[in-house]
This record gives sequence, structure tokens and C-alpha cells, in this order.
Amino acid sequence: MSFFIADAYANAPAAAQEPSAFANIAMLVVFMLVFYFLLWRPQAKRQKEHQALMSDLQKGDEIVFAGGLLGKIKNVDEDYALVEINDNLSVKIQKASVIATLPSGTLKGIGTGGSSTNLKKDEK
Repeated sequence: MSFFIADAYANAPAAAQEPSAFANIAMLVVFMLVFYFLLWRPQAKRQKEHQALMSDLQKGDEIVFAGGLLGKIKNVDEDYALVEINDNLSVKIQKASVIATLPSGTLKGIGTGGSSTNLKKDEK
């Protein structure tokens, strides 16, 4: 405030330098590559494999479908399949619910697909 002594002001801190546009674009590209290789590509591969599985279903195939049920295909339609679970029970399912096909003879090997007389009743 004095006319003879100049007022002293503190130096303002240097402003933080913003990253260059190249660094921002490079980070975005790296993020997109990680997203592609970790999420998008594996999911597309699984979807393609499932589409192939659904299109290759034939009469007589042994399958596992949603819920863990096992059965043998009796008839295949465009979107549905008739599956024999045992001698007395057949169900109509959507082909999209098929999880996997089993090697031939698997159902007989684990005791299903045969006659239902193999089951013993509880004796009291």
C-alpha cells in the first residue's frame, strides 16, 4: 500500500499440463482392444459354436439341455425338438436350450434311457 514499496505477490503454481491428444486417443484404443479381446470376441465365438450345435441336431442324438436333463432326440423341427427322457416320457424343447451333445451310448451307460424297471422301490 505504500507508494515507495512494491506489494509482493506469491507466484501462482504452474498449471498442470493436460495430456496430449495422442495420449488420450492411445488410451481409448487400448481400452477398445482390451474390450474386444476379453469380452466381445470370446462371446461371439461361443455364440457361433452354439448356433452350429443347434443346426447339427439330428434324430437319435443324445443331448443335455437346460436344467441338466438328459435325453435322446426323437424328432427335430425348425425351432423345437422332441426329446425322449425315458420310455414313458417325451418332452418338446426349444433347440436353443440344448447345452451339449453326448457321445452315442452315454445314456445307457449311466442307467437312463433304458426301461424304468431298473429303479427299486423303498422297502419298509
